[in-house]
Amino acid sequence: MPVEFISAVHTDSGASGPAAASRTGFDRDHLRRYARALDDGGFDHTLVAYHSASPDAFQVAQFVATHTERIRPILAHRPGVVFPTHASRALATLDRISDGRLSVHIISGGSDEEQRREGDYLNKAERYERSDEYIQILRKVWQAEGPVSHEGKHFRFEGYYSDVKPVNGLIPISVGGSSPDAYRVGGQQGDIFGLWGEPLKETGEQIAAVNAVADAAGRPHPRIWVSFRPIIAPTDELAWEKAHRTLGVLKDQARNTELLRHYRTNGRPANVGSQRLLDIAERGEVHDRCLWTAPAVATNAAGASTALVGSPETVAQALLDYVDIGCDLLSIRGYDPLNDAIDYARHVLPLVRQELAHRAATGQAA
Repeated sequence: MPVEFISAVHTDSGASGPAAASRTGFDRDHLRRYARALDDGGFDHTLVAYHSASPDAFQVAQFVATHTERIRPILAHRPGVVFPTHASRALATLDRISDGRLSVHIISGGSDEEQRREGDYLNKAERYERSDEYIQILRKVWQAEGPVSHEGKHFRFEGYYSDVKPVNGLIPISVGGSSPDAYRVGGQQGDIFGLWGEPLKETGEQIAAVNAVADAAGRPHPRIWVSFRPIIAPTDELAWEKAHRTLGVLKDQARNTELLRHYRTNGRPANVGSQRLLDIAERGEVHDRCLWTAPAVATNAAGASTALVGSPETVAQALLDYVDIGCDLLSIRGYDPLNDAIDYARHVLPLVRQELAHRAATGQAA
């Protein structure tokens, strides 16, 4: 599969990170401008994120699909919110609207506190069991030629059938996480597996864990999606100066209780991915070529929060380091979302693609 780039749309022009949608919530003109910038800039996919306080992800994904020509929305979706029969129909409809461009990112939920805000009281292990069952139901309905019935631990229904089917028969499904439960569901069910930006050694270990599950299940290895928040400038020195200014802004946001009121969870993060980022940060602020962990500390590892810092050339080489260990979906979105996306499209994407084209033309191994 080719190496592809992912971004993430933002529904208003506020700061990035956990406070991104808490200021005005939804700015239609900004979202349209943002989606078109990603489309024109050559990104392949864009994540439409999910949070209990954010604008509805289904509707945002539809907006993105109808205002772009080529970029493929990746819709983040929580299985505990919508019954799978309805979700199968809604997702297939959205895939038709986008002319087959949709992917779905299944979020099992890493925080009990956040899940309970929407009435979900299952524990983490149960949530991953539910996600596994949910994915199986989606695929069963999409492929069915007649009515489908199901009786499982979390869902039961009889005689369901949907007239609307995905354009290509199935919609690609992504799973993410850093726990054994995540590896199990991702390896057994995922077409794509998402990771946050850890050092190369740890990332390679996680890829191996997911692939081992896929091998045991007799499935192809899922494509690996890895996420970073690059901070670029014309030189490495200028990039690090910019990085420390950005860190100051993140720390100011973290102290603003009102700004984060819907996005804050108490104490050390409950999800393994965030815990891993904070543990890595304790071992060092900079890893490998230019992976910077300080933003993860400043945000309490709220989501993908590690940065790649440097000139476009340095950041492009760092991304290629991850390609070399098996990552073929590179998620890059900045702390100044729209402006950073434009800069990445101009200065980073072409460098990575040029090097990959050179390798392909010369038969050069990674």
